[in-house]
Amino acid sequence: MKQLFSILFSFAALVSCAQPTNNKKTTAMNPIDPAKAAQFDTATFGAGCFWCVEAIFQRVKGVEQVLSGYGGGHVENPTYEQVCDKTTGHVELCRIIYDPKQVSFDELLEIFWKTHDPTTPDRQGNDVGPQYRSVVFYHNELQRERAEYYKN
Repeated sequence: MKQLFSILFSFAALVSCAQPTNNKKTTAMNPIDPAKAAQFDTATFGAGCFWCVEAIFQRVKGVEQVLSGYGGGHVENPTYEQVCDKTTGHVELCRIIYDPKQVSFDELLEIFWKTHDPTTPDRQGNDVGPQYRSVVFYHNELQRERAEYYKN
């Protein structure tokens, strides 16, 4: 019975992080039009499972694209398996391309801080490991200042 419960719980956890299939704007198959690229800004957050983080930010008005990947480590182009071995130093990240006329960096920071628990080091829910740590990678000095402000 415990094994059945574990299987069902694991399945439910995986399904909760599933990506919507009808949101085409976030796929790599639909790159941002270079003529419009200058109007967008970028935010990069690590807040646990990148699929879960991606699902949250895809629904924010003004977010044009959310891309998942790894960063902050010492291995170039790591695989999922390498990151899961916890030896690369990488964290699961989402790069968020957004229109600052529709959503501000501060609003994205508020969502970031409210949708995960930054007080649990190297863990978000059932996901455990250094790749799930809470982190903001800033792209300019203003983002650094705003991230520090919201952190405190």
